[in-house]
Amino acid sequence: MRFKSVIKEGSFKYQETNGGEEVLLLLHGLFGATGNFKAIQENFKDTYNVVTPVLPIMSMPIKQLSLGGLVDHIAAFVEYKGYEKIHIVGNSLGGHLAQLYAIRFPEKVNSITLTGSSGLFENAMGSSFPKRGDYNFIRTKAESTFYDPATATKEMVDEVFETVNDRAKAIRVVITAKSAVRNNLEDKIKDILSPVLLVWGKQDKITPSWVGEKFHSILPNSRLEIIDKCGHAPMMERPDDFNGLLSDFLNNLSKNKKEALA
Repeated sequence: MRFKSVIKEGSFKYQETNGGEEVLLLLHGLFGATGNFKAIQENFKDTYNVVTPVLPIMSMPIKQLSLGGLVDHIAAFVEYKGYEKIHIVGNSLGGHLAQLYAIRFPEKVNSITLTGSSGLFENAMGSSFPKRGDYNFIRTKAESTFYDPATATKEMVDEVFETVNDRAKAIRVVITAKSAVRNNLEDKIKDILSPVLLVWGKQDKITPSWVGEKFHSILPNSRLEIIDKCGHAPMMERPDDFNGLLSDFLNNLSKNKKEALA
């Protein structure tokens, strides 16, 4: 089944494949977009119902804008769509939201995959917000997201540049980033009992590989995979490796479920 363009229904915007019974929900990061998950969408579109909501960071009422508000939005979306249980994949801020959702709604979660996730530590902006009007600075920041700087396409750099130079959008980015810093989950994620796959780039500069190791030490039912020559977004920079790990993880879960029912 071909992947559909963005669907708009009420306050929700999302993409959906309807290719399988089980739901694979993809959550993007602060500067991310649904296109960041293109390789996952294509690889799993026929075997899972791959669903990619557009997180309303730039559109929800600013008084509600926080990680808690975004989790409320995700929860309302899952309820609206009638998904009984979901597998969640979250990159960067999306991984942070996945953890918060799992803490609040453990009964809705089949599994979690975190890649370059915040929640324990991140170094997204360094000591200051990206400089407005300085395209070369923004390009360098975008390139530092990846091991191979060429992964940061001009289109990607242009989108980030447009965001930080739009005062209203820049304010929303800062509000969301500060909310993420306030929501450190080190004392909470030990309660997440769902199976968790951790996929980290060995050269991740934003959430270094030791962060993945820290997640692994705290999450009771987790598996950690480190990909060499890879930065903060393995599903973009090393899509074949990432999809192979995710497929193996999901297949093992399915096999264990069938054996338990036999």
